[in-house]
Amino acid sequence: MRPTETSEGRSVRALRVGEQVRHALSEVLMRGDVHDDVLTKHSISVTEVRMSPDLRHATAFVKTLGEADEAVILKALRTNTAYLQSEVARRVNARFAAKLKFLSDESFDEGSHIDALLRDPHIARDLGSD
Repeated sequence: MRPTETSEGRSVRALRVGEQVRHALSEVLMRGDVHDDVLTKHSISVTEVRMSPDLRHATAFVKTLGEADEAVILKALRTNTAYLQSEVARRVNARFAAKLKFLSDESFDEGSHIDALLRDPHIARDLGSD
């Protein structure tokens, strides 16, 4: 492992820029700068942004807060990608404006599923308390 990489193999620079992009996206969405009814009516959390090694592509993982349909939110984000890219480029001091891609963050659902499995009486019996 090189000193500029994390244990997952991602560069520290990509992680830092990804976090800057996440903050910029969150700020734009929180302020309601996007003139889209779907995006202004719902609360959206940008949970993570993963940058490509060359920092030209960013995958933003989003989670809706509340009862909103994530497919509708993702469609609205994808419709407004050009505006969001320009706003992020303005806020993040990078050589290139990263091309944004939006995906739903499934990690919370997976965590809830694992938690429910561990609480199942049959599984809890097998785990036992030593």
